[in-house]
Amino acid sequence: MEAKAISRYIKQSPRKIRKTLDSVRGKKVGVALNMLHFSTEKAAVVIEKTIHSAVANLMANEDKSNINPEELSIKEAYVDGGPQAKRFRAASMGRASLIRKPTAHLTVVVTDEKN
Repeated sequence: MEAKAISRYIKQSPRKIRKTLDSVRGKKVGVALNMLHFSTEKAAVVIEKTIHSAVANLMANEDKSNINPEELSIKEAYVDGGPQAKRFRAASMGRASLIRKPTAHLTVVVTDEKN
């Protein structure tokens, strides 16, 4: 059985989130949460919350309390780009320079199957 959780419109670039996400992809949920909890990266907080949500979704869908969250593993974890907020900043000689504020969408799939 597997369950999915999606975090949308994260105010961080997908490239920076992907750097942290690559370290936990394919690992057991307990190990991944431990790594993320003690990480100093900003993306670790959002990834940790999304993994918790995916585990809760699996527990709710399965309707069984005999599933041990420590035995679950992360089957898929990927991040896609979201819409970019475009802002302008005053530049020299009366010009305006463009500032792009990227967002990201994070998807995590957890499973209880043995690989």
